[in-house]
Amino acid sequence: MGKLFMYYLSGTNIFSCGTCKVHLALFDQLISTDFQGRYGPAYLFGECVNVIVGESEDRNLTTGMHVVADIYCVRCDEHLGWKYEFAKDESQKNSNIVVFVYI
Repeated sequence: MGKLFMYYLSGTNIFSCGTCKVHLALFDQLISTDFQGRYGPAYLFGECVNVIVGESEDRNLTTGMHVVADIYCVRCDEHLGWKYEFAKDESQKNSNIVVFVYI
């Protein structure tokens, strides 16, 4: 495996991996806290860094059928959430990332 490069975000409000603390997103990228993951609350971000995107798959979410890809922490491989690839329903289309928040 090659050298692992990670982004370091500068700012005061930074979301990070709950396991290894690698930076994931700036507070400015937070779009909504009104999401529910399989195991609890989840946040919607416009952009995240230091993630690995898994394979796309069809998944039935509360808003209908979507094609999503799971995302994982680049450092510790923790499952962080999913990324919307596209929605079957035109009214539900977006390309944002949902990250689980473990409390």
